[in-house]
Amino acid sequence: MFFRLVYESFRRQKRRKLLAGIAIVLGVAVATAMIAIATDIGDKINREMRTYRANLLVTPQADTLDVEIGGVNLKPPSDGAFLDEADLPKIKGMFWRHNIVGFAPMLPVTTHLNNGSAVTLLGTYFAKPFSFGKEDFVTGVRSTNGWWKVDGEWPRDDASDVLIGQRLAANLHVKRGDTLTVGGEQHRVSGILSTGDAEDDEVVAPLAVAQRILGRPGAVRRLYVSALTKPEDALARRDPKSMNPELFDRWYCSPYVQSIAYQLQETISHSHAEQIRQVEQTEGNVLARIKGLMLLVTLAALFASALAVSAAMATAIFERRAEVGLMKALGGANASIAALFFTEAAILAVLGGAAGYGAGLILARQIGRAIFDSDISIQPVLFPIILVIAVVVTFAGSAAAIRKAVLFDPVFALRGEA
Repeated sequence: MFFRLVYESFRRQKRRKLLAGIAIVLGVAVATAMIAIATDIGDKINREMRTYRANLLVTPQADTLDVEIGGVNLKPPSDGAFLDEADLPKIKGMFWRHNIVGFAPMLPVTTHLNNGSAVTLLGTYFAKPFSFGKEDFVTGVRSTNGWWKVDGEWPRDDASDVLIGQRLAANLHVKRGDTLTVGGEQHRVSGILSTGDAEDDEVVAPLAVAQRILGRPGAVRRLYVSALTKPEDALARRDPKSMNPELFDRWYCSPYVQSIAYQLQETISHSHAEQIRQVEQTEGNVLARIKGLMLLVTLAALFASALAVSAAMATAIFERRAEVGLMKALGGANASIAALFFTEAAILAVLGGAAGYGAGLILARQIGRAIFDSDISIQPVLFPIILVIAVVVTFAGSAAAIRKAVLFDPVFALRGEA
């Protein structure tokens, strides 16, 4: 009899149940999409930001040494300290090599133009192909400095073409395609570079050109590395020298920016690696704000869904007040009547939750493709969590209406006066 009453309720009140179900589906769909994106957004934002700015800086170890005798700083001139370009491909052989999105060496050289004025020529990689073991990869500023804009063509790393900063080009009245004499060598200007930074007043050339002008083959002054990292926690901030072997292995095998910096120092001889804190903090703030916004959207959607379910259930129960009065007049217990309505709500929650989960997956994938140009990874464990959320929201929306039904006076209910 109990299940027959449930069945008849759905059969006779199709419209009310459909409205409540749609409310559950919409709320759960938004919640599913937001939760799925929030659990996968960290890697997406991390990878997106890594295409715009590096988060690790590697410099010669000699630059970090402070030698003072009698209050006099005897630190050697920094221009004499360099990294070895031959060590750079080894980055793809380190433990966290797959987390390295790209790297760009820099070699600034102070030289002169043909008119005698001093200028900085910055040597770097643009999109240089490498091979390490069985892995082929391409790296350079086109991978790490996504905000660099070029009006013209990017130079090839094996050629002698250069880029000229837009402010310097305006001062010298140089256009793309012109020939520029730098350091006694003639170079074709393949494009005008705009960065909004110091490079707008510099000439940017392939690294080999800067090394040739400086007279230091294989020299690199600093190295910018873009790496996918895990947010800092208490373990990340620990000094590895103070850790026991087990804790050190756990720290070393976690993609913290500190552990990747540590491995870079192991890989590149006589180097010092540190995180660019401004970049890491900006990334953390952006991620926290986006997740906070998603939480607010999820709560708002679920609250609206609960209100819609409450309205639909209140109307449905009001229409069935005579039925409730009859059950109570025949000796039906309050618990049995409440169980009947909660069973109906649970069925609605499961059906609406399953449909909302499917709609949420589609919505999450569409958002992932539109914003991150990739699919959002959905964990299977999310399905039971969504069903629980759907049941909680439905019960919360139905509780007030069901409580009112339990308190119906059978006499007034049968007379239609409740």
